Amino acid sequence: MGQSDDQHYSRQSLMPSFLYSSSSKRLFYLDALMNNTKAGLLNRSAQSVSPSSSGASKKASFVIPAPKEKIEMYSPAFYAACTAGGTLSCGLTHTAVTPLDLVKCNMQIDPAKYKSITSGFGVLLKEQGLKGFFRGWVPTLFGYSAQGACKFGFYEFFKKYYSDIAGPEYAAKYKTLIYLAGSASAELIADVALCPMEAVKVRVQTQPGFARGLGDGLPKFLKSDGVSGLYKGLVPLWGRQIPYTMMKFASFETIVEMLYKYAIPTPKEQCSKSLQLGVSFAGGYVAGVFCAVVSHPADNLVSFLNNAKGASVGDAVKKMGLWGLCTRGLPLRIVMIGTLTGAQWGIYDAFKVFVGLPTTGGAAPPPAEKA
Repeated sequence: MGQSDDQHYSRQSLMPSFLYSSSSKRLFYLDALMNNTKAGLLNRSAQSVSPSSSGASKKASFVIPAPKEKIEMYSPAFYAACTAGGTLSCGLTHTAVTPLDLVKCNMQIDPAKYKSITSGFGVLLKEQGLKGFFRGWVPTLFGYSAQGACKFGFYEFFKKYYSDIAGPEYAAKYKTLIYLAGSASAELIADVALCPMEAVKVRVQTQPGFARGLGDGLPKFLKSDGVSGLYKGLVPLWGRQIPYTMMKFASFETIVEMLYKYAIPTPKEQCSKSLQLGVSFAGGYVAGVFCAVVSHPADNLVSFLNNAKGASVGDAVKKMGLWGLCTRGLPLRIVMIGTLTGAQWGIYDAFKVFVGLPTTGGAAPPPAEKA
């Protein structure tokens, strides 16, 4: 938060450390053997690999050097990496939970038929078979991949942008407000990318016989509702996703910070990457439970409006009631969103570690030493 743009973070090696450790003498001798065919370099090689050579530790990186690649924080490469990580984290996870999402949507639209989670799965299995559980997975994959790219990429951008406006002192003092403002701004953009695919997905999943998937579903949707119909649910989608994302990012950052402060005795920069990723998943799961509760009424509205042509928010409230808006399908959504959010943060931070960036939240790792 508020750190200068020229800070770098060291990339963690993807190779076991013994491969390039200065204490590993075998590889040094192997280096000498490989150079035996070059008589002119034999003496130099023997000296560089000699156990008694004072320069042995300096020559260690010659054999298998520790990765030196670095991504400059808040550079175009940094935002590109965050965008790619968001694409993977949201696209893959939402597609994986398509069966849960399918049952949830049908419970919201037709509670008389889909009375519970177990009966909902039973009805789908009986009527549509196993293939029916993944109906609508293509618009889910495309829609949430686009949403994830914008959500995570723009969150990192706006978090830095608002921190710079506030200045280091106020950015640290009001960091939660920075998280809330950054995530809300990012989701405002992300939902524009998601909305068309979400509209087609809901129609495919809740109206049997409407279409098999995106290929035939999108043309049918455009024919019946027009281009404007693809964005009919945008405002309810904002109503669902913006509070959801604000809770998702702000609570995650806070939970992770508390875990490193109170539950883990070791500073974050000294923790292993596997432990850091475990913290990311745990923080994401707890944050996901909060997200589900906060955004569930709007989720019911989105499902209702995308399924009933010409319906309004007032129609949804009248038919479902306030209690129904808040509770119908909520237990399943808590399980789904908790798992989903935990997995998203795990995948996102794993990708960041893979490309040499620090995990999200908690104390910031020390900057890499400049050469």
